[in-house]
Amino acid sequence: MATSSDTSEQNVKSRRPAESAFKQQRLPAWQPILTAGTVLPTFFVIGIAFIPVGIGLLYFSDEVKEHVIDYTYCMKDDMNVTCADFLKNNTEEICTCHLPFNLTEDFKGEVYFYYGLTNYYQNHRRYVKSRDDNQLLGRLSLTPSSDCDPFARAEENGVMKPIAPCGAIANSLFNDTLTLHSVESNGDVPVLRTGIAWASDKRTKFRNPEGNLEEAFANFTKPVNWRVNIWQLDPGNPDNNGFQNEDLIVWMRTAALPTFRKLYRRVDHSQVGFGGGLVKGPYILKVDYNYPVVDFHGTKSFIISTTSLLGGKNPFLGVAYVVVGTLCLLLGIVLLVIHVRCSKSTTEMINVNPRTPYS
Repeated sequence: MATSSDTSEQNVKSRRPAESAFKQQRLPAWQPILTAGTVLPTFFVIGIAFIPVGIGLLYFSDEVKEHVIDYTYCMKDDMNVTCADFLKNNTEEICTCHLPFNLTEDFKGEVYFYYGLTNYYQNHRRYVKSRDDNQLLGRLSLTPSSDCDPFARAEENGVMKPIAPCGAIANSLFNDTLTLHSVESNGDVPVLRTGIAWASDKRTKFRNPEGNLEEAFANFTKPVNWRVNIWQLDPGNPDNNGFQNEDLIVWMRTAALPTFRKLYRRVDHSQVGFGGGLVKGPYILKVDYNYPVVDFHGTKSFIISTTSLLGGKNPFLGVAYVVVGTLCLLLGIVLLVIHVRCSKSTTEMINVNPRTPYS
């Protein structure tokens, strides 16, 4: 009969890790010994490498020309009232305003138009989830995803119908119309409504149902806040309608921060007078003001911008590289001075004995 002591010994033995190099922690490992000779060169290398990279990034960012027009409180044509106030009492009407401005320098090369919004939290968890990806792939169902609630169904002519596209993201689609008018040429700047969305998004994430779009969406209704049906988003280009409308695709890619801008149009440089970009001079921004932002203390802006080898204007990355590189150089110099003045020599460290003073 086994005693309690024998049982306890067996339990102890059973808990012993297996006799392997991994479980007994005998695997070979590299344990760096941080000394002044290894740490100081690292600081100097990082500093010397980062500062030129940061200067290069700042240079490319500075090469980008940009003009920003805030039109949040633009005045309604022929009325002494802002469009923001006008829409509060006339939600079904369109408010039009004109904002004259001057470009003080030529915008050479490819020119892009953006719209910018502030204090707009597209990164809210429920907002980001409020979509039906199967529906956006053209797989129409009369029962939209529950993630779309409460923007899954709406009443049309007394009948409840599923919404396409459903969800809060699609329902809040940006719908201001922004047109740039050139005073010198007395005509609107020609723009392209396509080529503004990510090719991967249009190719893999958004698909139209087969057949005629109007017939395919006959059993569906438009989102509550939309003024037109999904097959009417771009009347001039049938290929840019439905779920493959690029304005919709751009909007559905939610922004990570509350202040963001999204690509709106590309200048058509194939047209006469615009081959080299936008020339300096007087322009007028014509706005069909539909999108309310004042209620949540947001702002709207229209941005004209060129691009560089590294994309749009973004000085943050360059500044970050310069700051990190400078700090590494300063730390390297400070630590080098401390090492030279306070470190022990090799001879002193070898000749240590019990009588060596603690200092």
